[in-house]
Amino acid sequence: MTKPVTDSETTEVPIWPALLAPVLEVLSDGKRYHRRELFSRAADVAGLSETARSERLKKGNLRYEQRMGWVLSHLMRAGLLDRPTRGEYEINDAGRVWHAEHPNGMDYSQAHAYFAPFWPKTVKASSGPTQQPTETLIEDLDPVEQIENSVDKIHAKVGDELLQRLRDSHPASFEQTVVDLLLKMGYGGAEQRGKRIGGTGDGGVDGVIDQDALGLDQIYIQAKRYKLGSNVGRETIQAFVGALHGAGASRGVFITTSSFTDHARTYAAGIPSRVILIDSVRLVNLMIKYRVGVQVKQTYDVVDLDEDYFE
Repeated sequence: MTKPVTDSETTEVPIWPALLAPVLEVLSDGKRYHRRELFSRAADVAGLSETARSERLKKGNLRYEQRMGWVLSHLMRAGLLDRPTRGEYEINDAGRVWHAEHPNGMDYSQAHAYFAPFWPKTVKASSGPTQQPTETLIEDLDPVEQIENSVDKIHAKVGDELLQRLRDSHPASFEQTVVDLLLKMGYGGAEQRGKRIGGTGDGGVDGVIDQDALGLDQIYIQAKRYKLGSNVGRETIQAFVGALHGAGASRGVFITTSSFTDHARTYAAGIPSRVILIDSVRLVNLMIKYRVGVQVKQTYDVVDLDEDYFE
């Protein structure tokens, strides 16, 4: 079977069609369940681990509850469940028949074919080539997760372009960028005290952030523009630590547009001085998160039913 277009390496929660059977199994006893109790019992039936139950979407919702909510939406639209009171659900005769006919639920293709007619039709362009299965499997996710998946793809593309710009930039410009980033992250205190000091005779330090008004507590910065594959080794980190000691500092941040060798990471983790290593991946993610070198192009509001309001 073709692998769904999901972040399956980082989630243990099954896609929503795989949760049809556990939800109906709980309801098959004929009792009425509040959605929260239903989700908890269905998670037990599905054998979800504690890790799976604790996974959250970026907006804060529990992932398994979001997907089970999508299951309830499909079952309700298909007329297989009733909601006799606010926030409570029970199976009806049609649901019992359906569950008896599909005791193991459905796979994605079957579920999509069965439930699609119960949802409003949307106009889709038909002039292009027929969509391949690997392109449609993103629909395994509920709409909120589809949005997050698409945003992640956009951020990945922006991140690649941003990283190339950083590698092509002037050293002074890159050094100022990392200072701006740390200030945006909240370092530098209320007065946002930070500056670039790179250049001839900088002593191996490219920037400094004052953590208090008098500059008694400081964070020193080293910023290196390296191409992909030119990883920063232990010797370079040792030299930075030496620069910190020369300045009487105990904390530093080393930022690069490449990555770090295992020896460099091990060394940084084992020394008394507090040195944080930020590689290219983390760098662009932080720049996107704190809006350094990027700007918001469009925002969307995603609304969800507040079940607590109706209880």
